[in-house]
Order: sequence, then C-alpha cells, then structure tokens
Amino acid sequence: MSKELKHLNSAQVRRMYLDFFIQHGHTEMPSASLVPVDDPTLLWINSGVATMKKYFDGEVVPKNPRMTSSQKSIRTNDIENVGKTARHHTMFEMLGNFSVGDYFKKEVIPWAWELLTSDEWFGFDPEKLYVTYYPKDNDAHRCWLEAGVAEDHLLANQDNFWDIGQGPSGPDTEIFYDRGQEMNNVPEDDPENYPGGENERYLEIWNIVFSQFNHTPEDTYEPLPHKNIDTGMGLERVVSIFENAPTNFETDLFMPLIKQTEEFSGVKKYGVDKDDDVFFKIIADHIRTITFAISDGALPSNVGRGYVIRRLLRRAVVAGKKLGIDKPFLYKLVPTVGKIMESYYPDVLKNADYIASVIKSEEERFNTTLNGGLSLLNDVIARAKEDGSNRIDGKTAFKLYDTYGFPIELTKEYAADEGLEVDDAGFEAAMTEQQNRARKARDIDNGMGVQTDVWTEFKEPSKYVGYTDLEVQNAKVIGLAQAGQHVEEALPGDEDVEVIFDVTPFYAEMGGQVADTGDIIDNFGNLVGKVVDVQHAPNQQNLHRVELKSPLKKGARYALKVDRLRHLKIEKNHTATHLLDQALRNVLGGHTQQAGSLVEQHYLRFDFNHFGQVTDQDLKAVEDMVNEQIWKEIPVTTVETDLEAAKKMDAIALFSDKYGDKVRVVKIGDYNTEFCGGDHVKNTNEIGLFKIVSEGGVGAGVRRIEAVTSSDAFKFMQEHDDLLTQTAGELKVAQLKEVPHRVEELQSQLKEAQKQNEALEAKLAAQQANAVFDNVQDTKQGTLIAAQVNVAGMGQLRQLADSWRAKQLSDVLVLATGSEGKANMLVAVSDDKTKDIKAGDVIKAIAPAINGGGGGRPNLAQAGGKKPAGIPTALKQAAEYLNK
Repeated sequence: MSKELKHLNSAQVRRMYLDFFIQHGHTEMPSASLVPVDDPTLLWINSGVATMKKYFDGEVVPKNPRMTSSQKSIRTNDIENVGKTARHHTMFEMLGNFSVGDYFKKEVIPWAWELLTSDEWFGFDPEKLYVTYYPKDNDAHRCWLEAGVAEDHLLANQDNFWDIGQGPSGPDTEIFYDRGQEMNNVPEDDPENYPGGENERYLEIWNIVFSQFNHTPEDTYEPLPHKNIDTGMGLERVVSIFENAPTNFETDLFMPLIKQTEEFSGVKKYGVDKDDDVFFKIIADHIRTITFAISDGALPSNVGRGYVIRRLLRRAVVAGKKLGIDKPFLYKLVPTVGKIMESYYPDVLKNADYIASVIKSEEERFNTTLNGGLSLLNDVIARAKEDGSNRIDGKTAFKLYDTYGFPIELTKEYAADEGLEVDDAGFEAAMTEQQNRARKARDIDNGMGVQTDVWTEFKEPSKYVGYTDLEVQNAKVIGLAQAGQHVEEALPGDEDVEVIFDVTPFYAEMGGQVADTGDIIDNFGNLVGKVVDVQHAPNQQNLHRVELKSPLKKGARYALKVDRLRHLKIEKNHTATHLLDQALRNVLGGHTQQAGSLVEQHYLRFDFNHFGQVTDQDLKAVEDMVNEQIWKEIPVTTVETDLEAAKKMDAIALFSDKYGDKVRVVKIGDYNTEFCGGDHVKNTNEIGLFKIVSEGGVGAGVRRIEAVTSSDAFKFMQEHDDLLTQTAGELKVAQLKEVPHRVEELQSQLKEAQKQNEALEAKLAAQQANAVFDNVQDTKQGTLIAAQVNVAGMGQLRQLADSWRAKQLSDVLVLATGSEGKANMLVAVSDDKTKDIKAGDVIKAIAPAINGGGGGRPNLAQAGGKKPAGIPTALKQAAEYLNK
C-alpha cells in the first residue's frame, strides 16, 4: 500500500530542507545576491555551489565545513524555451547541502534517503523513488542499498559523472520521483520512459556530486586532498510534487502571478488555450527574475546583466500584448512576487515600490521602442513589396529582435499578414554571431580552481591589533612560505614570500580598504623587510607579503611598524566613505545600495546602485551633508556584538559580505551605523574637509563617486583656485567673481559671430547655386546637374538640394564638396523619376571614387569619403551611370 503524499507549500518545503541539515550540524548560509561578488567568471549566480567556490578550492576555510542553503539563481542560456516546457525557468531556487572536506558518501546518502522518506520530513513513498549512479562507483551503490533503496530502483548510468574540465570532478548520483504514467508525456512503451529519460513521468529532484578528483591539465584524474559534497535540489520541482501540480507553474510560486495576469487581460484565462498558457508562464517566470535581479542591484541596460533584464522584460511585455494587455502592467506584479517570497526574502517586498518604479519606467520606454520597431518593420515591408521581394532578410529580422525586442514569431506574424516570409537561416546566423560575441565578452566558467593546501591546514591563531596599535614589538613568525612551499627561512631576493605573525598591526585588505604597508625590524633596529601587501589566509589570519632586505626566520621575533601617515589618511577616507554612503541614502533615497568601494591613501571611490542621473543639485547636497557631519565633530565609536543585536541597531549590511557570529559595528553618532571591520578616525573632525572630484555611470544602474579628504581635498581646491585665478588674468578681469559674467559676455559674442558666419556662408552658397544650376546635362535617363561646390559640409549640400527640388531644375542632382582630407557627396532624384532611378544606387556607384560609401532613400542619398581629389572622377562617373 502506497503512502499518502504530504501537502506542503513552497515555504514549508524550503524550511524543512534547511532544518533537516541544520539538525545534522550544517550552518545555514543566506541566499547570496544574484549579482556575483568578486567573481568575473559569472554573469549571474547560477547555482548553489557558485557561492561556495572559494571554500571548495581552498581559498577560504569556512568556520563550519558543513553548510546548507536555498540559493536563488539565474540561468539564461535557453530563454526561448521558458513557458514552452514544464520546468524551465530563468530564475529558480536551488536547495543544497555542502561538505568541504568533512563528510562523504557514507553520510550524505543515508541523510538523503532519510530526508526524502522519513515521515518526520518529506515522507515520500520509497516505491516512488529511483536512483541513478555512475557504473564504477561501487561505494555509492553499496551506500544506497544500505540506506534502504531496493536493488530494482537503482540504475547505473554512464552520464552520472560531473566533470567540467580542469578542477574538482567526480561521480554523482541522481534521485527521481515517479509521478505515474498518467502524468507522462510519452507512451508507456516509449524507449525514453525510464528514470533519466526524456519524459515527464520520472522527475529528477536531486543531484548529489561526490567531488573526489582533480581533473589535471594533463587530463588525468588525481585524488583531491579534501573530498567534498555538492548537492542541488530544485525547489520548484519538489513543490510541484507536494502540490500535485502538472508543471512547476501550477504551484504557489507562480499561480498568484498567473491569476493576477488573468485580471489584467480580462479576456484570456489560464488552462483554456495552450498557446495562451505559454504567454502566462512567460510573464510569471520573467517578472520573478526581473524583480529579484533589480532587488539585488542590477538594472536594465544594453549590456551584460542589464541586457538580460531588458530582454526578459520585453519578452514579458510582448506576451502581455498577446493576452490583450496593452498598458504597462508588469510593475503591478512586483508586490505579488514579494508576498509569495516574503518568508525567505523579505527585502523584495520592502523594496517593492522602488523595483516597481524601475520596471514601470522600462515598460513605458519599451512601448515607445516597440512603436519604433513597428515603424521600421512597416518600412521594411513596404520596400520589400516595392522591390518585388517576398521575404524579409534575416539581418533585419534580427535587428528587430535585438534592438527593438521583437520576437522572431512577432515579425513573422506581421510579415505573413502582408504575404511575406522571413529569412529564418539569416536570422539564426545573426543570432549565432551575436551569441558568439557575448560568449567571448564574458568567459563564463562555472568551474573551480584546483585545490591548494599551502595555508589551508595552517590554523594557528594570529591577532590583529591595528585598531589601537600601529607598532608591535616581539611579533613571532609562526608561518613562513616561499613560492608556495612552507620554509624555515626566507632570503633576500626570494620571490612570493608570505609570513604570518602571532600578532600584527598590519590591516589585511578587506571591505574596500587597502592593506597597510610598513617595516619589519630586527632586535638590533635593522630593516629586515618591507610589508608590501596583506591578505587573509584561508583560515583568516593576516597573511603578509614581504620584500626582504635580510633573512627572515620562522620562530624568530621582530618589531612591526605600520606606515603611520599612510594609515591615518586611509582612516580618514574610510570614515568619509561611511558619511558619503549615508548622505546618498538621505538625498537620493533608501534604495541606493553600495555596489563597491575602494579606500586608498589619497582618495576614495564609492560605487552605488541608482536608477537615473545624479543632478548637480543632488551632488552638492550630498557633499554639503558630508562636510556638515565633519564640522559637527561627531565621535566615531565601534562595538563588537552578535549578528542579531547588530541588526536591531539598524546597522547597514552589504550583500557582498558574509558575517559570522560576532560582528563589528561602526557608529557615527546618530547619523550612520554600519557593519565594518575597517579602520576609522576617532572623531569626524579629523577628516577636516571632503570634496567630490567626479561622479558618473560605470555600468548598468551603477554610479561612481570619487572624492578626496583632508590635505588632498585642500590641494584639489587649491589647484582649482589657481586655475580660476589664471583664467581671470587671461580674461583681464580684476576680481574672480567677475569671471562668470565675462565668460557669458564672450559666449554671447561668439554666438553672434557664428550667426553672421552662417549667414555669410548661406549667401555664398546661394551665389554658387545660381551658377551651378545653370549647367544642365542631358543623359539617356534624364537631365543631370553635377558640380563641385565650396560649402561648409553636408548640411549646406542638403540646403542646395532643397532649393533645387523646389525649382525642379533637373531630374538628377549630384553635388560634392571637399576640404582637409574629407569629401561629402549628395545625390538627389526628382520624385517622378524615383521609379527608374534610385539615389542610393547612384551614390553607391560613384562613392568609391572618393574612397567612401553611403546610401539613403530613393530620392536622396549621401556619402562621405577621405579622398577629395576623387570628386571630379565621381561627377564624371555619375554622368556615365545615367548614360547606360
């Protein structure tokens, strides 16, 4: 007798999975931002393990080698299939449990079976579960049998080996849930009707990877120093089982969005027409992805992540139009997304107004763009009919898709209404070319580096005292490495020397603050070496990179001295960064988030998310607010506390930072409170002065401010004062305050002179026109006026053409002008002659004479070139062309 299936919603399934592994000693890791931090190989976080790479390759040793997470992820390699399949999504949640060198097969397999079948947890019927494994993985096969899986529910599959090239690899095992033949999309006797086949009966719900080999550059597989476990369970798939849903879309994760879209449509209902259902699914899927991406700081644009958001939004808008929704509507779905996901992602609902405003603005912009695309498409259709063609070329169809967001299906429908077809092969070629460009632009690599254990096993504690002391006496060398190997002594001239002391005043680079530099001194006061950089070792000790002047020995003791003046400048800039962060939130709105920072000796750089421009007025308000806090002489205090207590203080935290049990909070009076492990001044008055040097966009929805403080700010302002004084002298004004008025006078005089010059040029052009227009030639295809004129450029050539057309002086006009290595040429054809003569054809025939090219409409075309000396030849060729 089969077990009755539990009824769990998405929030319950997610919580149950995480709680299970927490009970088995795992630390719950928060879902990281979809925008990767410090990982240029990824466009988006695309799996649970993507956030664990630094642990698996040994760069960082986690506090707990057992971790579990529900990680939101985006994959966009197959957007066109979303809505057409039962389980394809652009954003999904991956439930996972991970072991970094701790447990392995004999632990994880029984746990998996317990979670899936125990009545306390998922409670699935064991008869409904099937497991595939790598044929040579006898350990996994034995562990599954011992866990309680029936032999006839275990299937060997050669594909069960996880390998993406160099780096960690190993066999894997997959678990499938049998939904019954009534849920299948293939006949019972179909060869694909088995666990792992292409069917809807056996639903893959979990993949467990046994990462146990290093795939070497020599294409061999060597045992890893530390074996790891990496698992992935798709939340949407598992929820579809508990809610007995035919596809993922009929679950509580998507149905509220589909129902709300039905209301917007008013005429279309989900489940009535399969074609309409695709559009409902596209909207529900895409608005989730767009909402979460914007919540995590990405914004619509024409490149990278922003392009993905824009593309998804436009697909959703077009899907809405197919359902009869002609007004912006996606932004109204944002609160619904927030409510669905509120139990685990409360920030989405908190930021709903901001996210909705971004989406609404993009929807309105796209409606304008869509109209522009329709205009282009109508022109293309008209030209095709005029030329007697029955098709739209692939490049044009791709331009409509890529620039205007027209799905190829939409272009085909419009074309079919006019009796035309679309060049599918040409469209696919253009699509492939664009995908290749995108692939080269971002070398996406989901792999991990080969494990290294130089410092991985080094766990002796090292204490950082730089918050209070910039000099330390008798610091002991407890760890020493050279060229990736532990050594007892390092010598001058040795490269890649790394040192760990039992106590250090040197700050390790973190949170945007650069590392300290300084000296290592022996007991006799002699310089032993220079500390040139400090990073964190895998177990978080401060790892000093040094250039040696004399031998350095493990176990010996030395004095350590930080470059004090450099350190104090960095402190000032770091505290100023906190003041700036708060000022931006106060002036621009609470939606602004830090997107990166750099705190150097001589300046600070602060990146932040913001949709739209920052006005000069806003920038001044920000700068004034920061200086106001400096001059208020506010005490800067720090406190170390637990994470929950810090959150209750409303301390600003960053997506990019992972916080442990204890956190350090920096508080600037009542003005600003932030999580921060960096160095700061004791009072804001130490900063002295704050000055913004520049502000501008650096990416999709990301702005950057660069600023200086203290003596660097004074120097910056002094240089500008010197420039203003110099300008006043050149303008011959007595006082600096007279400079703006004098500049305004000069600009007014210049504008007047330009007007007079333009009037004179127009008069000269008119005089030339009288002479030029008198010389009319007869050709086989009509009358021609062709001449070289001395005018200022293409604009005046067009003015002459307008005069010619108004007076109807000939059938064809060819004019050219050239100077300073540039040539401009224009061809005009009278309207009644365009059926026989196309201006674009004429210009293409004669433009090579000036080493140029061009095109245009049937009645007007133009070209530019770099060979003015070829103009006489071009004019001669025009006459020859019309005499054919």
